[in-house]
Amino acid sequence: MFAYLKEFNFVSVLFRLLLAMLGGGIMGFGRSKKARSAGFRTYMLISIGAALSVLLTLYYYAMLHGPWQEALARVGEKFDASRLGAAVITGIGFLGAGTIIKSAHQQVNGLTTATGMFATVCIGIAAGCGFYECAIPAIVIAALVLNPMSPLEVEFKRKLRNISMTVEFESIEDIDKINNVIKEHEAKVYDIDIERFEKEKNKFPSAIFILQMSKNNRSHSAMLSSIAELPCVRSVHELIA
Repeated sequence: MFAYLKEFNFVSVLFRLLLAMLGGGIMGFGRSKKARSAGFRTYMLISIGAALSVLLTLYYYAMLHGPWQEALARVGEKFDASRLGAAVITGIGFLGAGTIIKSAHQQVNGLTTATGMFATVCIGIAAGCGFYECAIPAIVIAALVLNPMSPLEVEFKRKLRNISMTVEFESIEDIDKINNVIKEHEAKVYDIDIERFEKEKNKFPSAIFILQMSKNNRSHSAMLSSIAELPCVRSVHELIA
């Protein structure tokens, strides 16, 4: 069956496009659930387009060695099988860059979406080439990385000693009170980046704290709870990229 699908015919072309669509759909489904800028249909179209670029290359090659062979001999054109695939990978770089944005509190969003799009293109190219031994496992592995491993990554980051958090407080002088709580937890302050020095409309002064928890007391929730209990603190949130 695999040998037949590796041949260049209508059935194999259809199967490769459907496989690319399936791979893109599986990867894009999880992004759609998280309301990302590139979701279900976007990933499907990216993968189908990548597969189509390789299929066009294969068709071009088949025609040059078939009906166009005599014309090729007269013209002397050179054939580069990787040209269209390379152009697609280059083009996805610009599309992926558009999904990367800098949000509030110095956080950068969209990196996973951009890298997921790049992986989808490569899966589409593999499917278009008929490299099923690579495309099918890649779909499964990439889907596992994008979906089930997402909460595991968050849980892992919450157990690290390093922690970044944004805190809103009444006045800029309250930073000393927050620092005292941090010292009580035996944590080390790496950096304090003040975002707002004074109240602006409905927004209070705020700062980003980058800390390293002690080896004996590395509970992120305990640190956040202690800071939140201060009367001067309006809100506190952990920053998890």
